[in-house]
Amino acid sequence: MEYTQEMLRELAERIYDLDAEVYAQLGSSLGRVFSRDREGCVQELVRLMEARTQGHQLRSELALISNMARTIQDKEIRKMVMTEYNRVLQEVVSLPTSFGEGDVVDMDLASLNALNLKNRFAETDHLIICIGRTYGSGGNEIGFNLADALKINFYDAEIFSAVLKRLEAEKDMVEDQAGYHNYSEKQKEVEQAFAPQRRRTLKECAREFSRYHGLSKQDAVFFNQSDLICDMARKESFIVMGRCADVILKNNRIPHISIFITAPFEQRLRRIMEINRLDEKKARKLLKKIDDRHRRYYQFYTGNAWGSAVNYDLCVNSAAYGIDGSVEFIKRMIVRGYGETKK
Repeated sequence: MEYTQEMLRELAERIYDLDAEVYAQLGSSLGRVFSRDREGCVQELVRLMEARTQGHQLRSELALISNMARTIQDKEIRKMVMTEYNRVLQEVVSLPTSFGEGDVVDMDLASLNALNLKNRFAETDHLIICIGRTYGSGGNEIGFNLADALKINFYDAEIFSAVLKRLEAEKDMVEDQAGYHNYSEKQKEVEQAFAPQRRRTLKECAREFSRYHGLSKQDAVFFNQSDLICDMARKESFIVMGRCADVILKNNRIPHISIFITAPFEQRLRRIMEINRLDEKKARKLLKKIDDRHRRYYQFYTGNAWGSAVNYDLCVNSAAYGIDGSVEFIKRMIVRGYGETKK
C-alpha cells in the first residue's frame, strides 16, 4: 500500500491524539510524550514516518505512550486506549519506511536464525542445536545434559569417528582440529597443548597430499564432516558441539539453533586447575592456547568472529547459572519456542 502525505498526516494526528488522551487520563506530565504545539508535533511525526533512518525514534515514542497507557487505572478506558494504540502500531509497522520493515532484520538470517522457533522449523524439520564454547566453560557438559533432557542425540567425538570412516583412516592417524574430544580423550588434548610442535617432513607432506587428493588433512576432515553434519540434519534431531556446524547448516539453509557458551576467564581458570590438576601458570597457558586454536579454526573456515554475539541465537554465561542451571535455561527457551521436540 502506498501512503500519501494526507494519510501520513492523518496517522500522525491519531498518534498525537492518543498521547493527549493518555495524558488526560493520568493527569500527569509523565504521560505526555509530545509536549510541543499540535502542528509542530504532527509535522515532526510525518517526517519520522518518511525517514527510514529515524524509525527507532518513532518506535521509542510509541513505546513511551504504551508504557504510560498501561498504568491507566480504569479498565474500560485502558482497554479503549490500548485498542487504539494497537491499531496505530499496526499501521506504523505497515509503512514502507517502518522500523518493522527492515531497520535491523536480515531476512536471510531471520529465515534460519530468528528466535521465533515455531516459524523457523517446519513440521518436517528436525531440531538441530549447534553449541560453541570456550574451554573450561562447561559447554560440553551443558550440551550433553541438554541433549539428555531433550531426549535427542549428542555428537562430539562420534562425528569425528564417522568422518574417519569416510576417509578410511585409522583413528590414531588423523587428528580432528575442529573441536573438543569426548570425556575419555580430554587428557589427550591437554597433553597436546603442552607438547612441542614438530614440523612435518617433505615425505609426510607428499603422502598426505596423495592420500587426501591434494587437500590438507584438516581440510579433508572439515569438508567430509560438513557433508556428514548436513546428512544427519536431514534424518534426526541432535546437538552438535563446535565444528563450525552453525555456519555449515546456515550455508546449506538447514534450520537450527546456534548457542555460544562462555564464562569469565578467571572462573574457567579455576575450573581447569581443578579438573586437570594444573597449577595456575599451566592452566592459564592451556586456556589461552585451546581458545586461540578454536578461534583461528572458526575464523579460517567461516570468516566469522568466534564467540561474537551477533553470530549466535543465544549467548550464555555459564558462570551465572552453573551447568544444571544453564541446561534448564536453554531448555525452557527451546521448548517454549519450538514446542514438543522431535525425536
